[in-house]
Parts: sequence; C-alpha cells; structure tokens
Amino acid sequence: MKITAVRASWLRAEIPPDRQHTSDFGRNDSFNTCLVEVETDSGHVGLGEAKVGVGNLGHYAGVVETIRAELTPQLLGRDPRDLTAVWEALYSGTRAHYVPATGRAFPVVGRRGVTIAALSGIDIALWDLLGKALGQPVWRLLGGRFRDRIPAYASGGWAPVGGIGAQLRQYVARGHRAVKMRVGLQDRSVDDSAARVREVRETLGPGVGIMVDAHGTWSVREAQRFARKVEDCDLGWLEEPVSPDDVTGLAEVRASTDIPIAAGESEQTRFAFRDLIAARAVDVLQPDPAIAGGLTECVRICALAAAHGLTVAPHLWGSAILFAAGLQLAVATPCVTTLEFTRGENPLLNDLVEERFELVDGHVLAPDRPGLGLTLRRDFARSITV
Repeated sequence: MKITAVRASWLRAEIPPDRQHTSDFGRNDSFNTCLVEVETDSGHVGLGEAKVGVGNLGHYAGVVETIRAELTPQLLGRDPRDLTAVWEALYSGTRAHYVPATGRAFPVVGRRGVTIAALSGIDIALWDLLGKALGQPVWRLLGGRFRDRIPAYASGGWAPVGGIGAQLRQYVARGHRAVKMRVGLQDRSVDDSAARVREVRETLGPGVGIMVDAHGTWSVREAQRFARKVEDCDLGWLEEPVSPDDVTGLAEVRASTDIPIAAGESEQTRFAFRDLIAARAVDVLQPDPAIAGGLTECVRICALAAAHGLTVAPHLWGSAILFAAGLQLAVATPCVTTLEFTRGENPLLNDLVEERFELVDGHVLAPDRPGLGLTLRRDFARSITV
C-alpha cells in the first residue's frame, strides 16, 4: 500500500447568532479546523484533523500550506502502515536517517506550533487508514478493548450568576453525570467565579461531577484564592488556573490545594508533558490529539501518565474526527478516564460526518466500525471550505 495523495482543507462553519457564546476568548461565532485526508493506491482514504486554535480561533492557511508544500512530498509513495517511521520522519526532517541508529529524535527547528499541528492531522489520518485497511476499529490496533464505554462530561458553562445552574442542569438532563464550566477573567472577580461554582453545586446536588476551567487567565494568587473559596464544592479538577507558560506557578497552585489540577491542551509532544510531570504541576494530563502530535504521540503521553500514577482526559474541543480519535484512545487505554463532549454549538461535531455520538447512561459506547468509524459528509465539507 502506498500513499498517493494528501489533501488539507481549512473548514469554517458559522454559528447562528442565537447559538453563540462569549468567553475570555471573545465571541465564538464559528468553528474552524483543518481537515486532512490521506489517500492510497488501495482506494482507502484516512481522515485526520490538525488544530492551531479552538472554536473560531486559529488561522489555518499556514497549516494547509505546511501540509501541502512541506510534508506531502515526504509522504507520497510511503507505506501508510509504517506509522512510527512516518512520525519520526516528519518530526526529524532531513536528519530522520539518524534516528534508527541512535534511538533519539532530531527535531526540525520548528518543532512546535504549526509543524506539530500538521503532523497531528496526518498521524490521525494514518491510524484511520490502517484501521480501514485491516477492517478493524483503531482501538483494536492500540492494544484492544480495555473498556466498552467511557464517561463523557459536558463541556460548556459560560452563563453568569443566576443562570449558570440552569445552563448546566440542561446538560445533566441530556444524560451527563459530570459537567465542566468556565471561570477566570471572563468573570468580574474571583468571588464572582466562586459564586457561580457554588450555584452549580447547589443546583446539581452532590451526585454530579463538576470541573472548572480558567483558561489560564488567573495569577497564582488569584488561583489560590479561588481554590480556597470552593474547597468544599468537591470539584473534579481545576483546569489551567494559570498561564500554560508558567509551569512553576502551576506547580505552586497544585501544592496549595487538594483540588486536582488539569492542564496540557496547548502542549505539544511527550517532551512538554514530561516537563509538566517533572515539575509536579499536574494531576490530569489533557493532550489534544490534533495539537499534541496525533494518536501516536498521545499513546506515548499516556504511557508517561500511567508511569507516574496520573490520569488523562484528552482535550476534544473540535470536530467529530477529533472526538472519534479521543474515543478510540480511551477505549484502549486504562489511564484515560473521561472524554470531553462539546456542548456549545459545534457544526463540526454534529454535521461533518454521518455518524452521531450518543450518550448511554452518561457514557459513550466503544464503536465497532473500521478505522475511526466515520463517514465524511463531503458536500457539507465542501460547503464550509475556506
């Protein structure tokens, strides 16, 4: 089997004004991503997703051009089943020939950012291809079925005091047993964030899990004050309380509270996650397969987490392709204990493919279709291609 074509498309799906939300990132008026398709001489086409932002954020012209002009020439004619070899070749570039002899990586100068995002989309597509070629779901190739269903928490929660409880109660009514809400500088103060959390706990009661995400907007002291104010609310985790660039500050927050700390959605490759672990800065790792290096690299990140007694909750704020990749990883991997289920308006999750992800008693079931198990709605994809 040989790769004969690689296609990358910038997708932008607009969101109706009455279904948009506002956070510290601004008004979310659309969903953007890069769709990656890898085709072979056997007729199989693998689907992948490459990301440089969330929601309407991220300019994808650079990702598309990186895949088209830089990475595709390295892929044409290769056997797509050689996943590790392809990953190392794209990561190390012209020095990839040193890898077999030394056992070490020789990353290209631009080893972060757009390059890894593009590699991520290609890698996901290759896993999809391999599963389709073998007639097996990707989880089978990742080690087999460890679990047949995985809890999925509702990810949303932007409403202010007086409305946040009702907003998250709607998610519970849809079948979720855990919810995640946004806090941080989108609120008027730390006290305001704490009041919103208390409203949610009082509304939902003790039987529903609550996680909070500050999007990295607080200072260390603000994050510590918040943690003290909500210490009796039994939070599942406090996500990105401070900037992802402040690993020392993140470790300081973690050391001052028993609320688990989650982080990693913008980190790339196992090396960044190794540093988070070494700094004792995190309890829950959150690699995004479309950002961190694809499924190949997420498997390595999960191995690091397991070796240090940590859990993984992949960041899945993207399209159906990304969610499917996270689901396949979770089915096969013991330390992946929950999935993020977007509950903001997301056409790329709900309209891009024929299949739907349904909750059953708060869980998403393991799929049994080959590859990622997705059927692209090509007419829709073409209609939202920039």
